[in-house]
Amino acid sequence: MSVGDESEAQRVDVDAIFDEALDCMTAGDAEGAVTRFERVLTVEPKHAEARHGLVRALEDAGRIDDALAVTERLIADDPEDVLAVTRLSMIYQHKGMIREAEAAATRAKILGWRQELRGGTAARTTL
Repeated sequence: MSVGDESEAQRVDVDAIFDEALDCMTAGDAEGAVTRFERVLTVEPKHAEARHGLVRALEDAGRIDDALAVTERLIADDPEDVLAVTRLSMIYQHKGMIREAEAAATRAKILGWRQELRGGTAARTTL
């Protein structure tokens, strides 16, 4: 098997595990989804969809502080990630941190507007 073939096989595995994570989310198995999203991230640490999915799965599993930590890492890696900043607002709200939630929501709106003005579509993306 050549290096290119090996990479393709690994890619298929990552996609399959990611799909399993989504299936777990659909079935209401948040912890199963967490495990699978984390497996994807061990292979592809910057897999954006898995990182966002992990946040949602952690929230659904009631692991709010873990979701907050992952969200903060997402924002540290990409301060203009509208979805991550929006999720941060939701997590803060869940924790009763209303001022912080409002500030994050405002920041997400501004980031979204900037992206729309630049012709981006991220402002319309939701999870």
